[in-house]
Amino acid sequence: MCGAIVKALFLMLVAAPLRVHAQRGGAAGGAPRQTQSDDYTRYELLAPGTGKFRILYEVTATTAGATQFFNAIRQGSVASDESVFDGMTGKALRFDEVGAEVARAGGVGGGRGAVDTLQKYIRVWLARPVPEEGEGRVLIDKTYFDPKSYFEENGDIVFNRGLGIKRNSVVLPVGYEMVSSNYPAQVLQQPDGRIAIAFWNTTPGEAPVILRARKSAVMAGGPLAANRAEPADRVARLDERARQNREIVYFLQQPETHAFDLYHDYTESRAGVSYYVNEVRAGSTVSNPRARVLDTGEELKHEVLKGDAVTKANVGVRNVTPQTEAVVFRFVPVPTGASTRLRMYETYTDTARYKVLNGELIWNRGFGRPTNAVVLPAGWALTNSSIPATVTTQADGRVRLDFINPRPDEVNVLITARKK
Repeated sequence: MCGAIVKALFLMLVAAPLRVHAQRGGAAGGAPRQTQSDDYTRYELLAPGTGKFRILYEVTATTAGATQFFNAIRQGSVASDESVFDGMTGKALRFDEVGAEVARAGGVGGGRGAVDTLQKYIRVWLARPVPEEGEGRVLIDKTYFDPKSYFEENGDIVFNRGLGIKRNSVVLPVGYEMVSSNYPAQVLQQPDGRIAIAFWNTTPGEAPVILRARKSAVMAGGPLAANRAEPADRVARLDERARQNREIVYFLQQPETHAFDLYHDYTESRAGVSYYVNEVRAGSTVSNPRARVLDTGEELKHEVLKGDAVTKANVGVRNVTPQTEAVVFRFVPVPTGASTRLRMYETYTDTARYKVLNGELIWNRGFGRPTNAVVLPAGWALTNSSIPATVTTQADGRVRLDFINPRPDEVNVLITARKK
């Protein structure tokens, strides 16, 4: 029963992210440097006065060929009730607790440099080696005892903890209402009535989170069932943004072509689903589609449909017109209690939203996903970005902009650049 609950929770938590690309920087003869992405943590505060909270930590191993993953146990906390699960199948994984020397030999820190001999790690044996440019998804379930982070004060409960992971949620005990939160966050009532505070830290540093809550008779009854469908878009607007796991990267070709390559990642967790549909935006054309399962590296079959063919395929596309175009990717139906992580590649041409005008590159496109990235073509210098972004220069000299939108809405991004 407990295992089934944990598996169900994992499917709720699957979520996008700042990706750390795999590197081969391990010590000579040692394991490659451990890299990871898509970190998300859910803290469930246990009974007040215990100093304990449950942690559901989702993480993706990204080092190609890796068969193990090491998760540091935070110093000052005492871990118990540990279990680990594979993200693809939901099945339990083997793990143990090891010291810093073992972790370093396994690729933590690139296998070089000084180590904190007091640091402990959970070592996880992955269900399968991480594919090249693939992923190994893991859920670590554990309980921490840390009375310095979770305590009672003046009749309130307080959660005071620096959070280095960028995507987090903190769930209050049943019957507690939030008094204050120093960090901007969504406030979301769970199906069992508990209140969750969820946020995406878009800053380079850790989030110095301080939450206060107190017992409330009003909160003991759970959500108001009569209002669960009002307004009509309630479910979508109250979806937890921090755990959404759809991400996309655009690679712009030279602007006179109006073309750009992209890949987008998506996790399908609905039992029995066996396809993904990407509906082409009006005004765009698509070419070179392909896809694979990131968990295994398996290449997927696809078909490009237009007009009546979209309707006949019965893949859920609405308001089909003769101009409607969709790409359908097929995969093995998702088993109950499991999930499949997909990556789709396509090339688009869009004369309206991507062009060059009087020598200026112009990119004008709406982003609905929480994480989006745009890589400028070679030889172009960034001059404007209407939406705040993290800007980096890649090894090949191209400029990359990473956008994180922690709000459940779309942002309209305008980028301009000038030829060097």
